[in-house]
Order: sequence, then C-alpha cells, then structure tokens
Amino acid sequence: QVDLVESGGGLVQAGGSLRLSCAASGRTFSSYTMGWFRQAPGKERVFVASITSNGGMTYNTDSVKGRFTISRDNAKNTVYLQMNSLKPEDTAVYFCAVQTSSLYDYWGQGTQVTVSS
Repeated sequence: QVDLVESGGGLVQAGGSLRLSCAASGRTFSSYTMGWFRQAPGKERVFVASITSNGGMTYNTDSVKGRFTISRDNAKNTVYLQMNSLKPEDTAVYFCAVQTSSLYDYWGQGTQVTVSS
C-alpha cells in the first residue's frame, strides 16, 4: 500500500508558475518510478511526466517539454512538478502516481490547476 497526497495547485494567470508536490508514505518510495498525470474537464486522464526511482531519467509529454520539470527528493519521499510558462490548456486536475509493477497502480486524490487567460 502506498498513500499519495498532492498539493500546490491553484489559480494562476497565463505565463505564471506553480510547483506541485506529491508526498508518499507506505512502501519504499525510492524504489519506484513516479509519474504525474492530468485530467481536463470532459477528457481522459493523460500522462504528463515521469521520473525513475533514482531520478536518473525523466520523461515529459511533448506538450510540456521545456516548460515542466519533474524531480524527486527520496529523503523526503516527495516528487515535484515545476510548471512554468503555464497556458490555459494546462488547466486540469493533476494526479501523481507510483509504478510498483508494470502499471501505475497507486494514485493520489489530485490537485486542481487553473490557468486563466
């Protein structure tokens, strides 16, 4: 069992920045790949970014490359998503997830990010 709690969402103007945090408890956090996903109103949940267990490799979806950065602090059991140059189309509920098997199998409750134009 892994519990994940996201924070850091809010309302920001286009061009602004936010940093999301995801605090994990339960299993050994540092052993697993972590990911961020988002779900816009009326749309499916989609992948945003991921980071391997030791932080050695990261992956971003094309729409956020150059603007979003995923990182992690294994000593704090926390993964972050730094979001810069935000656009209205980034508006969504953002979820963090942990990959303990071949799938992302534990999820947080989500945090709302709203970007106004």
